[in-house]
Amino acid sequence: MQPADFLDGGTVTVSEATYTVYKTEHPESSAFATIRDETETTVIAEAGTVDESNVLAAEPGWRRLTFEMVLPFELVGFLATVATVLAAEDVSIFALSAYSTDHVLVKDADVATATQKLEALGCTVEQG
Repeated sequence: MQPADFLDGGTVTVSEATYTVYKTEHPESSAFATIRDETETTVIAEAGTVDESNVLAAEPGWRRLTFEMVLPFELVGFLATVATVLAAEDVSIFALSAYSTDHVLVKDADVATATQKLEALGCTVEQG
């Protein structure tokens, strides 16, 4: 099982929405994703949907690319393959993994480049 087995012919959906990555005091109900560890809470939410009094820092201007495929836990190197291809084009990513699906946030200005690179890997890229 190789990353190419899933990327070639796989679908990636690009969100219409723009997201902000927030460092917050506590989780937000409007979040797409919340990451909480011993030292901080990170909230990824559509721009303008978070209570500003809860925000400690913010990094705006991200779009979500969702890999619309079930990725098994045994699959090795999937995100590494995507990250390497995008890094070669100076595209910064913020990666998120759900139970069986991966998401990559890229800056809005990098969506076209990211799309081209994912298509070169064999992905069908659709606008959400």
